[in-house]
Amino acid sequence: MAVLSSEDRTLDLILWRHADAEDGVPDNARKLTAKGDKQAQQVGRWLKSHLPEGARILVSPAKRAQQTASALGLAFETTSELGTGASVESVMAAAGWPDAKGAVLVIGHQPTLGRIAAVLLTGAEADLSVKKGGVWWFSTRVQGGEMEITLRAVMSPEFL
Repeated sequence: MAVLSSEDRTLDLILWRHADAEDGVPDNARKLTAKGDKQAQQVGRWLKSHLPEGARILVSPAKRAQQTASALGLAFETTSELGTGASVESVMAAAGWPDAKGAVLVIGHQPTLGRIAAVLLTGAEADLSVKKGGVWWFSTRVQGGEMEITLRAVMSPEFL
């Protein structure tokens, strides 16, 4: 995996799946479990120490995603384009892909986040699994007129 300097990087797209949540309905009202709260705190600390300054944080309106985002202790923007059942296209558009600059943290849901990871890794939509509370961090840069995508990190709560 290539190490990119900040001058080479055009966009960091960071996918964070909400932490473990209780079962129930309505789906958007499901809260984090005690385990999920711990996962969100662990990953939130790690992310906060690694997020570039000025990162844009976009969050699904679902309660469990909002609680996960709150663990960061940073301001975030709630957007329905990231809600449960969101499409790859709507999430990527909300993040400004591929033209945004800087860093965008997306806090959302499966299977959408796994499908985005698959598109970024292979160019085709597939059902990859992003673990609850897990983070997949991608960086892009333009090299020789072509966009290169680098997977910089995959982190799960149990490794923190």
